[in-house]
Amino acid sequence: MKDIDPYEIGRLTAEVQQLKEQQSAMEKDLKELLALANKSKGGFWVGMAIASFIGGIVAFLLRGWVGH
Repeated sequence: MKDIDPYEIGRLTAEVQQLKEQQSAMEKDLKELLALANKSKGGFWVGMAIASFIGGIVAFLLRGWVGH
């Protein structure tokens, strides 16, 4: 059986720590992206409501002018 190399154990420990930090940063970025997507989705629906309201007003006005 091979001897345990303290240098190799130290290197692997440092690598694991670096990977944990990268994972933590990626989780934070993913949460920020999700929050941004949710904001965009809400803004989209507000825009659709405004466009529908304006479209309804225009249709009502055109029906009044064209109908006579």
